[in-house]
This record gives sequence, C-alpha cells and structure tokens, in this order.
Amino acid sequence: MPNPGSDPGLTPGVAILVWRAAPELEVLLLHRSRFAPDFEGDWAWMTPGGRREARENAEAAARRELVEETGLVLACTRVADERRGVDVTAFVAEAPSSADVRLSAEHDRFEWVRPDELERCRPPWLADLYRELLTYRGQTRV
Repeated sequence: MPNPGSDPGLTPGVAILVWRAAPELEVLLLHRSRFAPDFEGDWAWMTPGGRREARENAEAAARRELVEETGLVLACTRVADERRGVDVTAFVAEAPSSADVRLSAEHDRFEWVRPDELERCRPPWLADLYRELLTYRGQTRV
C-alpha cells in the first residue's frame, strides 16, 4: 500500500518531533479531534505538523504549526527532507520538562510518551519515521 503522503499533488508539509528529558526521554504526541476520543487507528496520534502555506518556507511553517497546535515556542532544528516518499521536512525541538502544552481545536488531547510507545502512531511507517527522527535530537541538520 502506498504512503498516503506520496501523492505528488499534495502540499509539502512539516513534522516536528518535540522531545524532552523529564527525567527520561519523552516525545509529545497529539490525538486528532476529528476522530472519536477513544479511536487509536491510523492517523489518530501524531507529532505536531501540517501543510506549508503558499510561499512559506519550511522553517516558518514548523514554527507556525508548533505554536498553532501546542502553544509552544521552541527552536526547531531541521533534520531531514522527504522521508519514505512523503514530501515533508522534518524538525526536532527540545521542550523543557515544564512545557505548558495548549491544544488547538484540531486535537483533543496530548501525551508525553516513551520512545517504546511510539507504536501507537499508525500506519506503522509513521512510528518508524518518528523513531528515526529521535536519533537526530541534539544534532544539526543532516
């Protein structure tokens, strides 16, 4: 089955893997409100991100999406372009352990999860992408 993001007609997007050491490594996941609150299937849990607006560069889109979806203002480090056939620019951002997440209407809840809990992100290639992005935390662009 092809990746849903592999359609060349789709608008380029950004994904921001937000992590913190609190005291163990955790990743911020958002549950999409367009699904029932107890839905756990494909595309229910994701990191912050979204489409780039017209003439918006990837860095500006990452900052905008992060603030819109979580209320967090963090430094976003660009770490990868197009992964697994998806036209997405990936970023990592470190949050303080005291980060105050404020969700938009696009999401109904959030959780800080351990890396071994990323399997809840489906389809499976999405969890693999997030695990790959975790390897870039604390590094500069590849």
